[in-house]
Amino acid sequence: MTPFDFRPRTRILFGSGEFSRLGELARGLDGSRCLVIADPGVVSAGHAQNAVRSLKARRLEVFEFHDFEPGPNVAMVDAGAAYAVQTNPNLIVALGGGSSLDFAKAVNLVASCGGSIRDYWGYGNITKPLIPMIGIPTTAGTGSEAQTKTVIFDPQAASGGGSNMICGDPKLAFGLAVLDPKLSLTQPHQLTASSGYEAIMNALESLHSIKRTAISECFGNDAWRLLSLNFERVLKEPADIDARGGMLLGAHLAGLAAEYSSLGAAHACAQPLVKDFKLTRGAAAALTLAPVLEWQNVEINLVQRVRHLARRAGLPTSLRDVPIPESTLPRLAEQAAAQWSGRFGSKTLSSAAAMEIYQAAW
Repeated sequence: MTPFDFRPRTRILFGSGEFSRLGELARGLDGSRCLVIADPGVVSAGHAQNAVRSLKARRLEVFEFHDFEPGPNVAMVDAGAAYAVQTNPNLIVALGGGSSLDFAKAVNLVASCGGSIRDYWGYGNITKPLIPMIGIPTTAGTGSEAQTKTVIFDPQAASGGGSNMICGDPKLAFGLAVLDPKLSLTQPHQLTASSGYEAIMNALESLHSIKRTAISECFGNDAWRLLSLNFERVLKEPADIDARGGMLLGAHLAGLAAEYSSLGAAHACAQPLVKDFKLTRGAAAALTLAPVLEWQNVEINLVQRVRHLARRAGLPTSLRDVPIPESTLPRLAEQAAAQWSGRFGSKTLSSAAAMEIYQAAW
């Protein structure tokens, strides 16, 4: 069996309404000056205001930073870190989807350690303690609150074409993750569909990773069970709080599974679609997951199930539907083969294999 070192670093608080305890929880972490980091969509939904209200009710001094977008880049991190240095918080609350949580980790890293986020590309390069953090996901998607990495876009990488940087370190773990399904009730249908399918990809790719362990399989199997049971339910009945809870917990467990294993070729093939054609990660996953599972010779029932879920979510199932020109497939295949995650699936991803996968998705 594959050796592992399992060391839970994040307290997990799950339950409907637990978000209302934020001020109390922040005080429990000795917070007195809190920086709330949330994207503009979370502000529009009212969640950031509720966070500030709860923190101030416990007499914390509160600062806010919202000037960033999904898929945050180096310049956004620099601006957020400068604001964090200026305000000098002793607690950071990250609120939103995976991009918001990743952004908060990156801001914390640069504010605490100096330099640029580019200096920390890779794993284990953080030498100083970071500011304690609370992560509060508002979508059932990436499971970033369960992971010790941040993904930031660097427009200068890859010969000026831009590339995602992955910076990982145990110090990037949230001290506390608050999983409150009520927060996901404000999601529009398309975000529920896209983020939920991304969580499904996380769960299944972790189960077919060559780095999987007994621990990651426990998380991955339970994540897939919860996501498979609740995805259609939440699409049909968006106000079903039990289904929302099942999706949120499933996404978190999928994030944990990926943390202790790795991802695979579906992620690698999805990334160029996100970068070059501005697809959501969930839409890109719907195009690549089933063909990759087929390429890996996974049982046909599972392939049929993930295709059914993509159709049920209204996500694209053919590259022609997007549309993506067939002439771009060789370039996309080269980009996919260069992605780090392609090394960890049950079969190693080459450019020829990526081309085969894209052609199957055509």
